[in-house]
Amino acid sequence: MTTTTRSRFSSAWLCLAFGLMLSMLLVACGNKEAEQRTAFITYLQTRVLDKPGLRVPTPTAEEKASFGDYAQHYAVITDFNEGMNKSVSQPMTQVMAKGALRSLADLPARRDDLKAAKEGLGGLRSALDQQLAKADAARAQLKQPDDLKQVYGKAYEKTVTTPAATFKEVFPALDAVFDSALAIGDFMEKNKSKLQVSGASLTVTDPAVRAELDKMVQQLGRQSAAINTAQDKMRAMLRGS
Repeated sequence: MTTTTRSRFSSAWLCLAFGLMLSMLLVACGNKEAEQRTAFITYLQTRVLDKPGLRVPTPTAEEKASFGDYAQHYAVITDFNEGMNKSVSQPMTQVMAKGALRSLADLPARRDDLKAAKEGLGGLRSALDQQLAKADAARAQLKQPDDLKQVYGKAYEKTVTTPAATFKEVFPALDAVFDSALAIGDFMEKNKSKLQVSGASLTVTDPAVRAELDKMVQQLGRQSAAINTAQDKMRAMLRGS
């Protein structure tokens, strides 16, 4: 066998061996991706979808490693919920404390607090919109096989879309309550000569003013009931009941 023939023979074997190694590597990578996808699907199904209420558990280091690149897909969900907690849920507690309605008699003196609470509510609404837009944009960039896409879509709906939509229902009700409380405070200030305040007790000396004030208070009561309804829906979503 000539040197040229041996060289060609060796090159052919090298090419064949390289091709086989590359094929084996691709198969191995494919199997690894399939295992990671299965682990991620199982986690979403058993730890998120099968649990009642809103559950966004933190994966262990081992679980996260088993997801491979799909860990970043789960991060879209966890990032949204962390952002919601920091920029919406926690500040909402402060807004509610600022705008809490203690008694009818103190509404005129608390107009500044009520205005601040209403303004804060607008900021929370914007923060929620930003967090949802960020999550939706990140999700749109994800590349997922059909089996994962179906399960992930359900998990995303449960942990991102539905909580955001449910939370948004509270804002109009709160807005209406703050508006009515401010209107009552302004009305009472305008007619303060016809009112007698003793602590939390309020007496109206003018029948016409009393009738108008009663009407405004009844409206406030109906709007407060709307807040309770929205809060009940939110609690049901959180608890799964």
